[in-house]
Amino acid sequence: MLILAYDIGTTGVKTCLFDVGSEIQMVGSASCGYGLYTFPNGGAEQHADEWWDAMCQSTHEMMAATDIDPSEIKGISFCSQMQGLVLVDREGVPVRHPMSYMDQRASKQMEEGIGSGFKIAGMNAVKLLKSLHATGAVSASVKDPMWKYLWVKEEEPDAFARAYKWLDVKEYLISRCTGRMIMTEDSAFSTFLMETRNEKRCWNEGLCRTFGVDMNHLPEIIKTTDQVGPLRAQQAAELGLAEGTPVYGGGGDAALIGIGAGCVKRGETHIYCGTSGWVATITDKQVVDTTNMIAAAVGAQPGLYNYFAEMETAGKSLEWVKDHLALDEIGIYMEKKDITGNMEHVYTSLYDYMSEVVAQSEPGARGVLFAPWLHGNRCPFEDAKAGGMFFNLSLDTGKTEMIRAVIEGVCYHLRWMLECEEKKVKASDTIRFCGGGALSPVTSQILADVLDRAVEVPDQPQNVGSVGAALTAAVGAGAIGSIEEISGVIKPAAVYLPGSVGDEGRAAYERNYQVFKKLHDCNKKLFAQING
Repeated sequence: MLILAYDIGTTGVKTCLFDVGSEIQMVGSASCGYGLYTFPNGGAEQHADEWWDAMCQSTHEMMAATDIDPSEIKGISFCSQMQGLVLVDREGVPVRHPMSYMDQRASKQMEEGIGSGFKIAGMNAVKLLKSLHATGAVSASVKDPMWKYLWVKEEEPDAFARAYKWLDVKEYLISRCTGRMIMTEDSAFSTFLMETRNEKRCWNEGLCRTFGVDMNHLPEIIKTTDQVGPLRAQQAAELGLAEGTPVYGGGGDAALIGIGAGCVKRGETHIYCGTSGWVATITDKQVVDTTNMIAAAVGAQPGLYNYFAEMETAGKSLEWVKDHLALDEIGIYMEKKDITGNMEHVYTSLYDYMSEVVAQSEPGARGVLFAPWLHGNRCPFEDAKAGGMFFNLSLDTGKTEMIRAVIEGVCYHLRWMLECEEKKVKASDTIRFCGGGALSPVTSQILADVLDRAVEVPDQPQNVGSVGAALTAAVGAGAIGSIEEISGVIKPAAVYLPGSVGDEGRAAYERNYQVFKKLHDCNKKLFAQING
């Protein structure tokens, strides 16, 4: 059964065609980028037509390369970035540019909405308890979509008056494909307005009234495996696909990446390193830790949740170090050796080159630390004003140590979130590692050593979101009986065991990690002063 899956990321779409049967095989793929537009006031937006144009371009490229008849495709599904805000009119056209999950302009709305009055964990006690009772979580980050919604309501009343429905990223694209406006359960949960305390998933009228949300703006809630509708004629022509192809709900990246990595059973843990990063452990209970900003999010599987801790810039930190440290000038690399014109050079990309150089450096980066908070942070502390930084540079510090410190800093933060999770939920002893960061054996090994746990990497770890989308569509189409049956289908392609750095390296990691955890508290007031 051929399933087409769109992975709608922060800066581009990956379009993948899978043959799903007793195992899953990729038939073809293509990618296309689009913009992320940031503003000095903390805004982060994208253009809806750029998403669609990228889908069309990548679909045409992929179909041309595979020479597949579009009528052979039996389903379309999505995996996408989450917690965006796409307000659309009755025709499904956005009334303003979509606001990214990274947008942090709504600090005033959040403070007025939940930051005043008698407080528990820094939040209004009554509203906190009401949210926890209804949803099992609370909208505690300035980047949460509810505060964006209220920001538009207050700051852009003309646009808000034209809004008909509140959609997330993939929901907008599904609406464009089918004409139907919905939200899958995982996207609806991420608004923190959906009932989760009973089997019937619906919007909570009391919370909407409390926070000033118009329930008429909230769309129908469906499951990730549900068929939304057939692909419309005009959209089929633009994509180069067959009219009437079934379109399924799919899910957000937080819900589907774990499935694509093979984590579908209670107690299994995966770590993702893409633009953002997270640690997620499957649990059968709704658990929340308001102090460390961790909650059990509704996923794709009935009765199970993803206990989810997120950092904003994981792989984005690696991209940053590539752009600003590995490249000295155009075409000149770390050792001041021009390798761009050397066709015999053994490295296939700059990331490979970076990994090789880092592998030859000392664990602990000679005491240099990097805080990967390049766009604020969510967990285990919420601070939109936090910034990235190098700590403990010396005259002996070179770029090699600084680049290694960036990789180690991301791994330290992932360990920090994992340890915070284990205060309430037992994580698995073996961790599945996925996302673009898992493509590097060096990064995978450093993560295993920093966590002191075995790390398994699935085949094509950068495509696990698309795999998860294809598998949930296959469940919806009846080709697979249930999501639980996916267990065992996704096997590790590589395993990294801790201890590769020896006792001295382990001691360096432990020393650095203990200092790393103190960096934010020691600099919180300074971040506020300089970024206030």
